[in-house]
Amino acid sequence: MQMHEIPFDGATPVDGYGPGFFRVAQQVIEGAVLVTVASARSWGGYDDADPLLALAGDVDVIFIGTGAETAHPPAHLRDRLQEAGIGVETMASPAACRTYNVLLSEGRRVALAALPV
Repeated sequence: MQMHEIPFDGATPVDGYGPGFFRVAQQVIEGAVLVTVASARSWGGYDDADPLLALAGDVDVIFIGTGAETAHPPAHLRDRLQEAGIGVETMASPAACRTYNVLLSEGRRVALAALPV
């Protein structure tokens, strides 16, 4: 099988993750993370909706990584994001990171808000 490196054209991919951290664009971020095409930073988790809502108009969907296992984020968070016109896809953080990277490489308007594994 032939492997091809994915070009991100200046975007911010997730390089890796581990217990309690994410590596994004060669920077380690401890705890939960919010990643967009332009930047990555710590995120306060489900109670920190404001930075996600600020992405309205800039992203079409936010992938919410729920940690090691798929879980339901609080309904109030999902409802607020959907009211702001932001699609929400929930999955375990490893799957959310991979999905974010694939769609990012396609030039899609995506973001990732993930809890650590």
